[in-house]
Amino acid sequence: MPDADSTSPSAHAADEEADAVSMLSPFRVLDLTDERGHLTGAILAQMGADVIAIEPPEGSAARRLGPFAGDVEDSERSLHHWAYNRGKRSVVLDLSSDEGADRLRGLAAAADILIESAGPGAMDRCGLGYDALADINPELVYVSITPFGGDGPKAGWAASDLTLQAAAVNMAMTGDVDRPPLRTGGLYPQAFHNAASEAAGAALIALWERQTRSGLGQHVDMSAVQSMNQACQSYALSTPIGATPPVRSAGGVIVEGLQIQLMWPCADGHASVTFLFGPGFRAFTQSLMDWVYSEGFCDEATRDKNWTEYAMMLLDGREPVSEYERLKGILAEFFATKTKAELLDAAMTRRVLITPVWTADEVVDSHQLAARDYWETVTHDLGDSGALEVTYPGQYAKFSAAPLPPLGPPPRLGEHTDEVLAEVAPEPKVTRVEATAADVTRPVPSTARPLENVKVLDFMWAMAGPAAARVLADYGADIIRVESETRLEVARSLQPFRDDIGDPEYSALYNNMNAGKRGICLDMSQPAALDVIWDLIDWADVILESFSPKAMAGWGMSWPQVRERRPDVIMASSCLMGQTGPLAMLAGFGTMAAAISGFFYPVGWPDRAPCGPFGAYTDYTSPRWLVAAVMGALEHRRRTGEGQYIDFSQAESALHLMAPAVLDRTVNGRVAERVGNRDRHIAPQGVYQTASGGLAGDVDDKNWDDNWIAISCVDDTRWQSLVAQMGRGDLAELTLAQRHERHDELDAVISAWTRPQDGMALMYRLQDVGVASHIVQNSPEYTADPQVIHRGQHVEVGHAKQGTTIVDGSRFVLSRTPAQVTYGGPTLGEHTFDILTEVLGYDSDRIADLAVAELLA
Repeated sequence: MPDADSTSPSAHAADEEADAVSMLSPFRVLDLTDERGHLTGAILAQMGADVIAIEPPEGSAARRLGPFAGDVEDSERSLHHWAYNRGKRSVVLDLSSDEGADRLRGLAAAADILIESAGPGAMDRCGLGYDALADINPELVYVSITPFGGDGPKAGWAASDLTLQAAAVNMAMTGDVDRPPLRTGGLYPQAFHNAASEAAGAALIALWERQTRSGLGQHVDMSAVQSMNQACQSYALSTPIGATPPVRSAGGVIVEGLQIQLMWPCADGHASVTFLFGPGFRAFTQSLMDWVYSEGFCDEATRDKNWTEYAMMLLDGREPVSEYERLKGILAEFFATKTKAELLDAAMTRRVLITPVWTADEVVDSHQLAARDYWETVTHDLGDSGALEVTYPGQYAKFSAAPLPPLGPPPRLGEHTDEVLAEVAPEPKVTRVEATAADVTRPVPSTARPLENVKVLDFMWAMAGPAAARVLADYGADIIRVESETRLEVARSLQPFRDDIGDPEYSALYNNMNAGKRGICLDMSQPAALDVIWDLIDWADVILESFSPKAMAGWGMSWPQVRERRPDVIMASSCLMGQTGPLAMLAGFGTMAAAISGFFYPVGWPDRAPCGPFGAYTDYTSPRWLVAAVMGALEHRRRTGEGQYIDFSQAESALHLMAPAVLDRTVNGRVAERVGNRDRHIAPQGVYQTASGGLAGDVDDKNWDDNWIAISCVDDTRWQSLVAQMGRGDLAELTLAQRHERHDELDAVISAWTRPQDGMALMYRLQDVGVASHIVQNSPEYTADPQVIHRGQHVEVGHAKQGTTIVDGSRFVLSRTPAQVTYGGPTLGEHTFDILTEVLGYDSDRIADLAVAELLA
């Protein structure tokens, strides 16, 4: 690990850590979730909140999920439970009893946040829903994590991780085109983890509104499908904007007939390689082809193609697709001669976008994670079995003023029941708003968006950073986004494009990730432009940037320099691997971070190479963690007046989504392998072909040979319901173990039954009998989905060039202060004049000087 220099944030960590205070230490959280939501509480616990896990007498269902330490099936040895419950206190309450419900009400009266994942209406039915508890504690932020959201035609549907991913579009884009679509995560579910990580930021946004505006809590309604839908990289918007929906291709995607390959075999495994074109990719692709040429794998003409225009040349016919396929053949031959280590070294020395596809073994042995002191070692007391040292994923981000505290082992069932119930209720964190008998003097609750007093300077690019800032914009933050025409934002060159027109202002991804922001163009390569940036820094509460670690220092804008001028500002740097360590300068996209973090290897079929999740997976997951980080830092500043620096690594946050797989490696020495769509706890489960998808009319624009339905028999009762539908009562008494043993046979039976049927009709039939099922939705189906329509996920907004465009709405709902999506992403320099005059107060002469010097470009 390189020594920290005077400009490195880590050089100042020691003196700041001495006075560190946990960001959320004043707050108490009641965590009533199971495996569907316990990651929310885990994030808040990492940030210092007092998180109390409320468990039933038999313990959380998560305690019964494998893998288990030493493969001993014991509720105190579940690696899944261990992964997401460190730092919490366990209290056993039987909420079905009057005594247990009353005790929960007593705890809720003094709590700040409550998280539950029981399903729509379940808490209301036992008198513990939001309305009932808000009467006791109006300050309570009450978070509900459900499969489809708290209301709508599918709110009560049976669901599993498989069926939620099928509904969310990302599955339609994952896997081999000649086989069923695949779920992301392999044996390790992802849909509820995406929702739970997003719910942490949502809860903190609601908490901020309470602390700074109303003094009141509200209900947070989190939909797992809507959250997981972010993992399709805005391709769900293809149909509403008139673009061609994508087709999956293992390790890539097929768009408008072009098979874009993002994962390649190499000498000792596989690697993620970004071989793409356009202004944002040209330099990287040229560097790659220079290397290929230097080793004799291509001629000069191949090396020196017009990589800026190459994508458009393929689409308009100037370059035949056969030539593109020849290029991929050259690369395949070239990569076959390189090891993963050689390719990673090239990424660091040659400015090429390549990372190896690492297994859990290689992730745990990562020199980068070791250099950043990422792993946390915790001692577990296993009773008669003795003590066990367990290595866990560590801090999801590094905070300069309020570092995340190390966490001890997860609690044993009921370990803290007596302790918590005996505690004196903590003092309220805000001035309580009391209702009078007539309720006539109570203030009208604020409906202003929670973050309308927060100003954000956004230097982010591509998706991961802009998606985080987009959430802040939805909830009222004033975001000024800095771009340059001389270095075009890469997202502007990525599909889908409106009406398939490759215009930088027509990219659905760009407009979606940057909706609600204002845009200014500045050529930061010119020193005089930096004066404008400093004035914007003086304006901002939060600075977000995703340049290389040396870029801000090169401009004289490293954290120590910014802090000297603005000690109260919050600055977050987001990149693949973090700001320090031997891989700190690894530039690229979430495809690369996902590959090197272990997400690619376990996704695929046992008899084929890994295909990985669709696209830049950590670009989709990391924004949720960054939102939580920024909101925690804002709360810390509200209490202390102190700003701070956030060193945020995509890879380090993402590893928490695969924490049970990491623990299976560190505890059991086992590496997660590919299993298709099968599950450790459910059988049978799979994705089965149907005759049609059930859509008609103007959304009937997809390949109708690609129709599938995901089915999960989550328990014996659902299995019996399925076999009754199939007329196969002879199979009804098979146990779970027998169903696992005969899975191939059962898949064949189910496939033969589904193949001639209409998928939509079959889905409704199975849901009527409680079987978790969902058709695999691509953009046409998602656009027409009545739940998506009910939840208002697709929103028509104004756009300076398009007139109007379609973007996603917020993926969660705040009951009192909901999001407002006001307009699409800014066109290049759209708000430059307004920002210079209204925000910075520049007069016309100064603006003219900037224009003459060609700085506004």
